[in-house]
Amino acid sequence: MSTLSVVIPALNERDGIADIIERVLAVRPSLREAGVDDLELIVVDDGSTDGTGEVVARYGEVKLVGHPANRGYGAALKTGFHHARGDLLAFLDADGTYPPEQFPALCREALGGADLVIGSRMAGAQSEMPAVRRLGNRIFASMISLVGNQRISDSASGMRVFRREVLPCLYPLPDGLNFTPIMSTRAIHEKIKMVEVPIPYRERVGRSKLKVLKDGTRYVQSITWTALSYNPVRILGGGSVILGLLALAIAAGLVIRRLRGVTTLGPWGVTGLFVGMVAAVASVGLFALGAMFNYLVSLFHKRPVKQGLFGQPIFDPPLDRHFGWLGLAACLAGILLGLASVVLGVNGWPVARLWLYMLASAMGFLVGLELIVSWLVMRILEELSQREAQVACDMTSEQPGGPVGRP
Repeated sequence: MSTLSVVIPALNERDGIADIIERVLAVRPSLREAGVDDLELIVVDDGSTDGTGEVVARYGEVKLVGHPANRGYGAALKTGFHHARGDLLAFLDADGTYPPEQFPALCREALGGADLVIGSRMAGAQSEMPAVRRLGNRIFASMISLVGNQRISDSASGMRVFRREVLPCLYPLPDGLNFTPIMSTRAIHEKIKMVEVPIPYRERVGRSKLKVLKDGTRYVQSITWTALSYNPVRILGGGSVILGLLALAIAAGLVIRRLRGVTTLGPWGVTGLFVGMVAAVASVGLFALGAMFNYLVSLFHKRPVKQGLFGQPIFDPPLDRHFGWLGLAACLAGILLGLASVVLGVNGWPVARLWLYMLASAMGFLVGLELIVSWLVMRILEELSQREAQVACDMTSEQPGGPVGRP
């Protein structure tokens, strides 16, 4: 027997709450056709001061939960989930923008195998979303698709259905309006099966509580930090690739100038050279740092999570396993170049000809040292991770009914 618990967070929604309640309750017959046996409706009054709770209280079949003071959109949803009894959990806004008539379509997907079903306003044919918010949602969805390596069209949709058992995998979730994009980001990295269903979208009843600039900035920060907590190398490695391409472009420009007979560097040439060298060193450092952080993430997560710069292995074995010998080679090359420069200087070469070689020597040595240190740290983290897994396996074997080892 399947039960759908719909949670509606409400803050000063007196004008529109009755309409949305009646529309949700009216979908019961359609839900039964979709395979849902029972409907539970929970309204969380998040510290309203306009009498929203009094309007909800008129509906005896609606469970009303109240916050004495406003705690935030996400906090209201989490309170509703805590009081829900359904094996399917859902939510939508109280302002009439989302169509509860689409819940049967979302539930069919959930009962058909999806873990999280999102009502996509961006894929719907009818949308009254303001142009500024539409642009913002496209930016957030593109950002999550990029850091998560999975296409999503509406990362901030406030109409969703998901299985109760995936809720622990989605926590922790924030208390504010950034609840939905963080849920989408975590779902992608937790390998939760996510499906989007196109829905129409209407202009809200009453005044919107979303502040475009303030909440948009919070969305970007939250998405970035959440992605970093799962797959740091995706973000840091992406920056590494950009800096590496910049360094290669500058190096190619200098080589082309040299082939054309230019043997001196003006102010812009020297600036370009230093920018290229800094970009090259920073590129290696960011990638090494991201790879190292990925080992830390794997160590602290209880289960495997989606990781990798490109979402799937490119090198076998992984590139970070080559950091040891690559670092030694870079250090050796830097030392040899430095010694050669000293020998040439002693034999009369002017500093004007040697400074570039000395700079390249220092850069090679420092990059090599960074790679060696990163390789050592990652091997230690890998050892700790394997030891942790072995301890967990041993504890499982010792529990009653667990696997029995050989004597």
